[in-house]
Amino acid sequence: MGKTSNAAKDKWNAAAYEDIRLRVRRGMKSEIQSAATARGESLNGFINRAIAETMERENAAQEE
Repeated sequence: MGKTSNAAKDKWNAAAYEDIRLRVRRGMKSEIQSAATARGESLNGFINRAIAETMERENAAQEE
């Protein structure tokens, strides 16, 4: 892949996604990565799913 391909991907990512920096205590990243791998997920996918599930659970609790 050349520069044009990378430029196109960078442009798409900038338009479609937002970045959030996440800091965890030393050693926690490997624990999270292991949990993600055990579920067959990427680290990013695992974190996104955890956030989505927590938000769904909290919204359901507020509706009750």
